[in-house]
Amino acid sequence: MSHPDTALPVTLDRESGVPLAVQLADALRESASTGHLRGGDRLPSTRALADRLGVSRTVTSAAYEQLHAEGWIAGRHGSGTYVTTSPPGDRPAHGTVSGADLEPAERLDLTPGTPWAEGLDRAAWRRAWRAAADTPPQTRAHRAGLPAYRAAIGEHLLRHRGLAVGTDSVLATGGTTAAVVELASAVFAPGDVVAVEEPGYQRAVQAFSCAGIRVVGAGVDDQGMRPDAVPRGARAVYCSPAHQYPMGSRMSASRRVELIERARAEDMLIIEDDYDGELRFDVAPLPLLAALAPDVVVHLGTTSKILTPTLGAGWMVAPPSVTSAVLDYRERTGTRPSPAGQRVLVELARHGDLGRHLRKLRRELSERRSLLVSALRDGHVRVTGDDAGAHLVVRFRSAEVEADRLARAAALGIRLDGLARHFAGTPSAFGVAIGYAGCSREALHGSLEALVELLRQQPVG
Repeated sequence: MSHPDTALPVTLDRESGVPLAVQLADALRESASTGHLRGGDRLPSTRALADRLGVSRTVTSAAYEQLHAEGWIAGRHGSGTYVTTSPPGDRPAHGTVSGADLEPAERLDLTPGTPWAEGLDRAAWRRAWRAAADTPPQTRAHRAGLPAYRAAIGEHLLRHRGLAVGTDSVLATGGTTAAVVELASAVFAPGDVVAVEEPGYQRAVQAFSCAGIRVVGAGVDDQGMRPDAVPRGARAVYCSPAHQYPMGSRMSASRRVELIERARAEDMLIIEDDYDGELRFDVAPLPLLAALAPDVVVHLGTTSKILTPTLGAGWMVAPPSVTSAVLDYRERTGTRPSPAGQRVLVELARHGDLGRHLRKLRRELSERRSLLVSALRDGHVRVTGDDAGAHLVVRFRSAEVEADRLARAAALGIRLDGLARHFAGTPSAFGVAIGYAGCSREALHGSLEALVELLRQQPVG
């Protein structure tokens, strides 16, 4: 079924000092705001619109690029460019978000950990699932993961994380937490000591604890986890050096070297959680721990933050002794990661859709991050942890201030994540972690005024 392009009431003034591309973007934006253009309407191609208006294609392309960056339009492979917004009568207008504007089910969720799922190309997504389903049933289990998936992950790690690994070194997992559960049972024994960042990823803490492992917190500051806080005799240390969760700091180069030296000297494993390592802004990448010391580092990654948790797919790159232990555990327990999500990722990678999505994701989150950081800093709110990942942090002086701000945010219909809950022991840092990937850009923009007003009160100086 064909979809005719929407008629556009656009008039450009060539005598005006305003560039034609700006005029065109303003006219289309106004049409969407007033309801002449509605969500789902297809726009003419840049070439067709240029011919219709008697301008160069450079003008129409620049206007479309600006509207795409603002979230007003989106492209679909093979079917054109579409309006993504609805007129104000169908949704809350830009401005301050209040509790009256939002029903409980429509609360604005700014907690970290939710991916930008709306940015997935739906046509590519459907194509990948169809291709994944069009495969013969398996006659035997692939305990290490599908060979094609392991090869695709090896290529992904080389292209996007600078880690060169052989396919045999890659194991498929069900995600980061699933990998930690396997490591806890396959590699360690009850009573072993594992150091985990404090504050840190509490699911990892629980996974180790449930296996009878003694978890000890290792403090974090603005250079990431402190190697000197890792106790002597620890069998392993779990850390997120690319973008510490939840504080957002990056482990400095000197600390990476110090941690590796200790690991080699003390026969200690380093578990590197690279949960959103593909995302960084305004900073050069630091080498992965796994690239610096593949002999002592277990590298964990996941598709949950760059694509969607729907796939239930992740990966582990580990020394041979760890790989063998995990495979032996899977053989003894009959467990293995589901191949369905692996097949989908293989298809996304095969057609270049994974790479295109990552480029789009970085561009989108970079723009959202700039929007949020600029608004907060203009409001004299101190921001940290914003140079990588998909969340940032605003610190407060006390637990009471944190609890008060979380309650006030909830009353406004905004859900934030407090820092105190990420401590296994007594909390020593307070504030909020703000994620900016899971909501729409429009909703993020609409919340800024309320968010700045809320967070500027009594922040840590």
